Amino acid sequence: MRLQAAVLRSYEDPFTIEEVTLRTEPAAGEILVEIAGCGMCRTDLAVRRSAGRSPLPAVLGHEGAGVVVASGDDSDGAIGVGDHVVLSFDSCGHCRACLGAAPAYCDSFASLNLFGGRKEDAPRLTDATGEALAPRWFGQSSFAEYALVPARNAVRVDPALPIELLGPLGCGFLTGAGAVLNTFGIGPGDTLAIFGAGAVGLAAVMAATAAGALTVAVDRHPQRLTLAERFGAIPLPAATATLPEQIRRLTEGGVQYALDTTASPPLINDALRALRPTGSLGLVARLHTALPLEPGTVDRGRSIRHICEGDALPGLLIPRLTGLWQAGRFPFDQLIRTYPLADVNEAERDCEAGRVVKPVLLPQRGSR
Repeated sequence: MRLQAAVLRSYEDPFTIEEVTLRTEPAAGEILVEIAGCGMCRTDLAVRRSAGRSPLPAVLGHEGAGVVVASGDDSDGAIGVGDHVVLSFDSCGHCRACLGAAPAYCDSFASLNLFGGRKEDAPRLTDATGEALAPRWFGQSSFAEYALVPARNAVRVDPALPIELLGPLGCGFLTGAGAVLNTFGIGPGDTLAIFGAGAVGLAAVMAATAAGALTVAVDRHPQRLTLAERFGAIPLPAATATLPEQIRRLTEGGVQYALDTTASPPLINDALRALRPTGSLGLVARLHTALPLEPGTVDRGRSIRHICEGDALPGLLIPRLTGLWQAGRFPFDQLIRTYPLADVNEAERDCEAGRVVKPVLLPQRGSR
């Protein structure tokens, strides 16, 4: 099958829209999905900063959603042709973490999702010259018109939903909402401070509001603080010198939970100082520098941990989030701006500049 895809050929150059060839017969346990839309995540763009680690040339994209058009022979009926699906991260399904309902901590997570860890006898994705392209970014490579993915990556959703907008529920929105609903288990009356009001942070704000928590959102962009306030949070500028003191005053002694999406050591220390005794801080962003903890920040029962993919079981959390959206309680669509797949580089520039919270790429078909 020939299709269009956005190909990243070097860590410095723009994406190129190319005609590529995909093996169309799904193997056992695989499905072929016609992509309706794919979110652009910061993890896609981080490939440029981790030069040499993820193989290139590659088709990236890991927030895909679309319609199943073919299925492998051993399908158990859970996912079938015609189903609308959201695609999430890959996992092996048989390690201790996967068997313990923690697939985000799969022993093979890095290999399967970042480094093309599944071995194949022949390339499944090639360019016009026959050169192999890395095809398994998060098991998807969904910056393309079609994606051949493990069926375990897919979550069936209501076909009445706007499938072209649902892809970010498979990673970015899943991560923020999952940290609130799964990791922290937040409920009515709980207190939470969220540091960084991007896609992950704003999804956390929406989930916390839906759960009935008192939420403070911290960011350096006024327009994102405006969004956070719209979704139910108390907005605070990140540059505020007395930020922890303000949060403690607003929450009668400090928050029980804090979520950092920035990986900024000063803000992480602010988050720790804003916690009440026994409070918990979750980190979702990858740290690229040392994290010196200031005296007094980790004492009196306070804890800090990293959260991957919102500790989610995608098959449970994604339907929960779409149900909240249908009830008007998780308005993630207000964070999305759509772009034709051909405008992938414009979407990247807008994302990096903070002009858009969540770009979603829409493949354009019927032009060949």
